[in-house]
Amino acid sequence: MNSPRILSLVIGWLILALTAIAPPAMGQQADTGGDPPAYATLADLLENPETRQQLIDQLRGLAEASGAEAAQTAEETAAEPSLPRQLAELTSRIVGDIGTQFENLLGVIGSLFSGGLGEDGFDMAAFLEAAINLGLVILATFVLFTIVRRLAKPLFTRISQWSLTGKGLTPVLRLVLCVALAALIDVLVVALAYVGGNLIATFAIGETGALSTRASLFLNAFLVIELLKAGVRMLFSSRYEGLRLLPIGAADASYWNRWIARLIGLVGYGLMVVVPLINAYLTPTLGQSVGTLIMIAAFIYAVAVILRNRTRIRDGLNHKAAQTTMAASRVSLQLFARTWHLFALAYFVVVLVLTLTRPADALPFVLVATLQTLAAVIVGMLLSRLLTQTIGRRIRLSDDLRRKLPLLEPRLNSYVPNALRVIRALILIAVVMIVLSAWGAFDLAAWYASEAGRGLIGKTISVAVILVMAAALWLGLASLIEHKLNPETGGGVPSARAQTLLALFRNALAIALITMTAMIVLAEIGINIGPLIAGAGVLGLAIGFGAQKLVQDIITGIFIQVENAMNTGDVVTVGGITGTAERLSIRSVGIRDLSGTYHIVPFSSVDTVSNYMREFGNHVGEYGIAYRESIDEAIEQLKLAFEDLKASEEHGHKLLEPLTVAGVTALADSSVNIRVVIKTTPGDQWAVGRAYNRLVKLRFDDAGIEIPFPHTTLYFGEDKAGRAPAANVRVLEPARRPQRASAVMADDRHADIEHIADASHHKPDSDDVDEVT
Repeated sequence: MNSPRILSLVIGWLILALTAIAPPAMGQQADTGGDPPAYATLADLLENPETRQQLIDQLRGLAEASGAEAAQTAEETAAEPSLPRQLAELTSRIVGDIGTQFENLLGVIGSLFSGGLGEDGFDMAAFLEAAINLGLVILATFVLFTIVRRLAKPLFTRISQWSLTGKGLTPVLRLVLCVALAALIDVLVVALAYVGGNLIATFAIGETGALSTRASLFLNAFLVIELLKAGVRMLFSSRYEGLRLLPIGAADASYWNRWIARLIGLVGYGLMVVVPLINAYLTPTLGQSVGTLIMIAAFIYAVAVILRNRTRIRDGLNHKAAQTTMAASRVSLQLFARTWHLFALAYFVVVLVLTLTRPADALPFVLVATLQTLAAVIVGMLLSRLLTQTIGRRIRLSDDLRRKLPLLEPRLNSYVPNALRVIRALILIAVVMIVLSAWGAFDLAAWYASEAGRGLIGKTISVAVILVMAAALWLGLASLIEHKLNPETGGGVPSARAQTLLALFRNALAIALITMTAMIVLAEIGINIGPLIAGAGVLGLAIGFGAQKLVQDIITGIFIQVENAMNTGDVVTVGGITGTAERLSIRSVGIRDLSGTYHIVPFSSVDTVSNYMREFGNHVGEYGIAYRESIDEAIEQLKLAFEDLKASEEHGHKLLEPLTVAGVTALADSSVNIRVVIKTTPGDQWAVGRAYNRLVKLRFDDAGIEIPFPHTTLYFGEDKAGRAPAANVRVLEPARRPQRASAVMADDRHADIEHIADASHHKPDSDDVDEVT
């Protein structure tokens, strides 16, 4: 018995609460009407058991229905439609809206001609008067605008001429300055025409002292549209070549300027003047339909122009790409040449869709996004051109600096283009991000305000600063090394030792600088380099065990450099190869032999280093004389030949000590050999020896001293009595010389025939015949 009573009290209090929070209208109805108060009615319901049970059943039914409805709503909210479905619904809605607008347009036009528009019908007289007044304002404004522009024409001509032929600034800076000045003058012209149009509309046309709404609509539209056209004239200045930002011809500039101006005028005056006037004087339905027709007409016009010029612009972009020296720019232009029409068509499709789906704010959004896109692209192009004209061209150092540091200019001209490519890539990324942000596809401000955005920008700037400092440090140290190696500026010709050590130091510096820079950059971008260093140590140990030969090369090379065994330019014998050491590294030596062959000899295979250019060199010569000659006389002639060599301008300064005569070294088979030693500067012993041999030959010839030549003895055999057979020798020579008589030696036991091989005598050939009988 107690539980039903408690349930009834709970339901009663619930109904009382619902009644207390009911809308004010219900409360007013209860207070002002003649019905009994809600409290009494509720009490009557609760007193009757049947009505009380019915009320309970109704409340439970309402609770179940509300729960089911809430669950269905939650399911519908959770199940988001897919992208194809959303596109299909959007397309269906747009097509439906367009169809509805056309139906409304036809209905409004029919009502207009039938006289059923509005309560009082269409007032043709008022409409004609308003149209005439508006036409007068339009005509006066445009006439005033044309007059002011003609008056400003000499200013544009002078500014354009200075932009083309002026001096003192780079061409890009001069162009930007002139375009900005011309744009300012163009804005002043538009402002003067706007102010003049307002004065004419206020005091000369219509009611004096009052500006009509119609004139205000047109003048505001005139100001906005002409300012947009002024911005287009900054890009495509058809009459003034020096005021054209885009690098295109005058004919193309005139075409695109005219086409874009028509499109801006059609859309601008249509949506900002015609549609509001139709809304005010006719019906908003007709105005909305006319706005839709204007946007569709502008879209069709734009698509037709794009498709008509697709091939021409593609060929122009390909020609521009062929003239570009950088591979990345060339590929980008070629790719854009193939797809530019797709971007243009996508732009106009987006504009049309936004206009149809968001008619209230579509035009301001599209206008702002378009201006931001054009500004980002133009600023990016100008920055790229400015960088190309300032630091992208070949750097020319002064003659004195180029003489002191001959490798600095080529090094700068190799670094700067790479840095320019990186800067251009960053500019392109920034332009793309700004364009996406302008069209709502990417929130640039929110991304930059986030921790990830600030971190990425900060890390990029830090890495750029580190790389610039590393490059500057390398340029400074490498230039200092070149300064020391340069004979004209480094205190004279550097020694071979200095050349070798400085070259090795430069290579080691490059390796160390690259390694340290890479580690710092990795640490800056957030990579823990501790495990990398530990891994590098373990990897180096493993490589050391696996490449013992390489380690031996390096260790041996270090000791060879410490002991100064050889330097670049020395003539050495290393690993059985003799030649000039052209290149020395920590692991190997490059040797060029006499035949021009280049050998790379690893230090691990070097047991002995024979250096022919340490402190001095010796020419050791042995000269043979005949046994019948006087040894003292020959030595005297050798000394005279040395005096001749000493007096020589070419070789005299190479001699370090007087001639050393070692004496007779051998009594050979056919000569008496005398040895002399000439001490020369390092590396000049071979040239001095060749020159001294020539002088010795000349002195011996003048003194009549014979330099022996090989002798040949022919044995013809003998009989038992000890007699040798007769030898009949005949020498047949060419017809150009008389034949000499043969010599017959019949009484001698041996016949000695000596053949003199001298370069001054005739060398036997196939026509000479020797017969021995």
